[in-house]
Amino acid sequence: MDRYAVFGNPIAHSKSPLIHSLFADQTGQRLHYGPLLAPLDGFTESARSFFQSGLGANVTVPFKEEAYQLCDDLTPRARRAGAVNTLKRQPDGRLLGDNTDGAGLVRDLTVNAGLQLAGQRVLVLGAGGAVRGVLEPLLACQPGQLVLANRTELKAVQLAREFAELGAIEVAAFSTLREPFDVIINGTSASLGGGRPPLSEAVIGPQTVTYDMMYGKDLTAFNRWAQDEGAFHTLDGLGMLVEQAAEAFELWRGVRPDGAPVLAELRRQLG
Repeated sequence: MDRYAVFGNPIAHSKSPLIHSLFADQTGQRLHYGPLLAPLDGFTESARSFFQSGLGANVTVPFKEEAYQLCDDLTPRARRAGAVNTLKRQPDGRLLGDNTDGAGLVRDLTVNAGLQLAGQRVLVLGAGGAVRGVLEPLLACQPGQLVLANRTELKAVQLAREFAELGAIEVAAFSTLREPFDVIINGTSASLGGGRPPLSEAVIGPQTVTYDMMYGKDLTAFNRWAQDEGAFHTLDGLGMLVEQAAEAFELWRGVRPDGAPVLAELRRQLG
């Protein structure tokens, strides 16, 4: 049976095996997909061993940059992101690296949530790897304004310069943001520790939709704050997880699964 896997450390919590099992059932594909715990100093060796027989793999924290270095070929969006979350063994044995995170985010926003991004004022929080992977597809949606804010402003400035040829990105300090946005995307890891970026409540308006790339059984700290400040709607990153996986599945198998029923099942399991 065709073998696929997800590499990470830690990895036991990963929902990717369940997601891809549901995708396989839905599309009538026969495959085996399992979690692989790679040593923190042994990802490359683990991946090369797997790909002696395996056909594809997802890569999660903390190995996305190492996966980028491992690849023989890269998709344009992976090259732009500087990180890889999807690996595919090509017919000649060479490894192709892709980054499906941004496409997953945009599809969750526009298809699952039904948002229109064109012409909207969009605020993106953070300037790390998670944000780097989503800027290209966000810019492709032609927002009216895209503002990047980060605790270290210089890092945001450098990131904006790297993507300048794809569209205009404004950079702002958290403290200077004093007007409401249509969409606010939290790409920082603050929610993991129960925190949130130090934003003024002025960025939240009655029509504001907030999106936290993190997810959990309950509202993230960022989305709870946004809700308390009167945001129109709050979304978490579970749909992004499902849709980036659907992108990977299509790259591997040539068929696009429907993410909606899989997302509904994961929501049901989260309770």
